[in-house]
Amino acid sequence: MRYTGPKVRLSRRAGTPLTRKAVSYFEKRPYPPGEHGRRVRRSTSDYAVRQAEKQKLRWYYDLSEKQLARIYENAKKRPGRTGEEIIAELELRLVTVVLRAGFAASIYAARQFINHGHVTVDGKKVDIPSYQVKPGQIIGVREKSRQMVPFVEASEAVHADDKIAGYLAVSHKDLRIAVVDRPKREQVPVPFDEQLVVEYYNR
Repeated sequence: MRYTGPKVRLSRRAGTPLTRKAVSYFEKRPYPPGEHGRRVRRSTSDYAVRQAEKQKLRWYYDLSEKQLARIYENAKKRPGRTGEEIIAELELRLVTVVLRAGFAASIYAARQFINHGHVTVDGKKVDIPSYQVKPGQIIGVREKSRQMVPFVEASEAVHADDKIAGYLAVSHKDLRIAVVDRPKREQVPVPFDEQLVVEYYNR
């Protein structure tokens, strides 16, 4: 199952900010949640370290256990390094593309926009957040959704990062995203060690 509880609490469990909103909270309380959070001793066994990295990746991309395991299996079949292929596949999920382009404040908001039918791929409505986008495809916002406050903000680049991911070409004014390439690891700003995730599944 996907985690549906407080997102800042999740960041504190993970030991790293998982959303923009969590950054300021995490700076104030960089320890696990709960009454004894400051005194919790974390296990440092190899298994615990790999499992923790897997959990961080899962929470960051808002995945269920089953979804991440399936993505790992798909990545193994590709010719590149499995860890890098995991990241590339995660970045090409429609929900991640909408987030990276700055069309949503968080991956949870991006998921909601897609579920509610506001997002299109090549002009057709797609309401599946896990939909795998391919290089050459165009993501947009349905015409009748463009006057909604979140998309007016998106058109003004309110939620956009200072530097848009290199594998996307984004026009905020037109609410248009073009996927120009398959993501390379160095273009993806996730502070995780994907090799530990591969080792977790290879155990």
